[in-house]
Amino acid sequence: MHLLRRLLCSALVLGLAGASATAAPPAPKEGVQYQVLPQKQDTQPGKAVEVTEFFAYYCPHCNAFEPLLSEWVKKQGNNIVFKRVHVPAGARVVPQQRLFYTLEAMGLLGQYHEKAFAAIHQQRLRFADDEEVIEWAAKAGIDRARFADTYRSMGVSGKLRHAAAMMEAYKVDHWPFVAIDGRFVTSPSMANAGGSEARTETEQQQVALEVMDALVAKARADKK
Repeated sequence: MHLLRRLLCSALVLGLAGASATAAPPAPKEGVQYQVLPQKQDTQPGKAVEVTEFFAYYCPHCNAFEPLLSEWVKKQGNNIVFKRVHVPAGARVVPQQRLFYTLEAMGLLGQYHEKAFAAIHQQRLRFADDEEVIEWAAKAGIDRARFADTYRSMGVSGKLRHAAAMMEAYKVDHWPFVAIDGRFVTSPSMANAGGSEARTETEQQQVALEVMDALVAKARADKK
């Protein structure tokens, strides 16, 4: 009986040790799972680490990443300051960009950001012209006149120009794409380079979030 207990305890200890060994992912490698920008970009001052996602509403991979990314942002809490940049991608995407920056300017992103994704990827709206976007916003419960005025404002036009400059500064060539502390950049595809065993898109996104965890921790350590 005592021998059996010792064997069971030993098996439990070995099992826990094995679980611990597999639970901690290896440290991401520079030049493989993430890149360091040649020049650090300006970020918001303070102890919190600035994290910026470059995305597009029409992008199916951005749509798939959004729920996991939102949960990750909530878990990070005060560790980070989270921002989004809707990337430019030709004239047909401008209405989607204007939609995002209008919602941001009106303080409505929290309420309508996921609905904008759903409109494109579930309801199959195209959002390829201004009137379609304004009509959708009105039907979604946003004041039409206020939305249209903000949508066509100089402030939103300036945001579009700033997005193009940000995209160039951060060397963004695919999306979703995440910048951390103005220095590190990664993405689900980049994070899974170098022999990742992730097979599904969700698994690849989880790997990317683990890389982001490590980069946020590194940036926070550098701030101390």
